[in-house]
Amino acid sequence: MPQRLDIAPGDPTTQWQRVSPKYVVVVIVSSLVGGVIAAAIAVFAWLVLRWDWAWIALVVIVVIAIVQLIIAPRRARAIGYVLRDDDLLMRRGIMFQRFVAVPYGRMQLLDIERGPIDRMLGLAELKFVTAAASSRVSIPGLVEADAAWLRDRLIELAESRRTGL
Repeated sequence: MPQRLDIAPGDPTTQWQRVSPKYVVVVIVSSLVGGVIAAAIAVFAWLVLRWDWAWIALVVIVVIAIVQLIIAPRRARAIGYVLRDDDLLMRRGIMFQRFVAVPYGRMQLLDIERGPIDRMLGLAELKFVTAAASSRVSIPGLVEADAAWLRDRLIELAESRRTGL
């Protein structure tokens, strides 16, 4: 995987590595499952419990689910990462963009997780545990082979950075 180093988040020449296009399916299915569960609860409250206001909740849930399905492909394409000299830079988000730089020397554990939909599509999620207590850093939607390669490469880089400490 060729990488461009020394990149700033606003640099227009940044060569971001993107997640697999199949990850859109994962995002759509999760949105649908969440929407169906919430809609079922609203329908139950409306028809069985006879809460008259529950139909308003049902309409709101359906509108939110439709909006999530419309923006799902864009949300998936907004996730990216790049290996730099001293850290891994990740981004995600459409309206509220988040850029996270994880120094190689601070990486303590790299974990590959695969849910049922991920396994069907041959995808994996690479999760990071760092020296910071509140780090929730992960790269979802990686092809399994790419996730394994990236994990091994990051472990190699982390070990080389820690030896100098």
